[in-house]
Amino acid sequence: MQGYIAQRRGRFYAVIYEGRDPITGKERRSWHPAGTDRAEAERLAARLATEETERVDAVRSLTFGAYLTSQWLPTKKLHLATSTYRGYERNVRNHILPALGRISIRRLRYQQIESLYDSLLHPDTGRRLAPKTVYELHLIIRGSLTDAHRRGLVSRNVALVARAPKQRSIQQTEGVSLTEDELRQLLRTAARHRFFPIYWLTAMTGMRRNEFLGLQWPDIDIAKKRLHLNRGLVAVG
Repeated sequence: MQGYIAQRRGRFYAVIYEGRDPITGKERRSWHPAGTDRAEAERLAARLATEETERVDAVRSLTFGAYLTSQWLPTKKLHLATSTYRGYERNVRNHILPALGRISIRRLRYQQIESLYDSLLHPDTGRRLAPKTVYELHLIIRGSLTDAHRRGLVSRNVALVARAPKQRSIQQTEGVSLTEDELRQLLRTAARHRFFPIYWLTAMTGMRRNEFLGLQWPDIDIAKKRLHLNRGLVAVG
């Protein structure tokens, strides 16, 4: 980066030339008040130019994968539930890093992001991902690049123009329940299994797995024959 000084109304400013905006093509300069001493202003301009050059060099060598794992994910860990964070971590590791991890964050293009989505929705071999899962990956990529743009690491968020499965167009799968005869046969078969109380409770109440796993003895009111759902238990990591 280049730095020089300018004088306005008897005061000096350190001016740092930051190149041209890749979108508008306009030149970008930042102005920093430097007082009334010319020598001090020159030293400030030199120091700021050096710092900006070092910052740009560091950003140029920063890959999208390194940014996700070393900068973005650690900050999300402070704000997300553990199970949600583990889901982010798993999606980044299994799907995003293999395809986009080695690309410089400043050279990442929306075409590469769209290519990732297409390869996951329509793979040549192996199992395809559900549109809902691909949309979740899109939210991760878009959110991480929004933060990168806010930090000045990229000039724009290319994920905003990348085409991903639309949330409203994602097909909802409808669950199929057992018939009365099938349920009766299942409970008869499982009657002696050590998990039979779980099977019976699920069949009679429709409780989710995390709900019955989170049950504790104080949640059961024997006298009133009532069961209270107060928490859920999930496996993470």
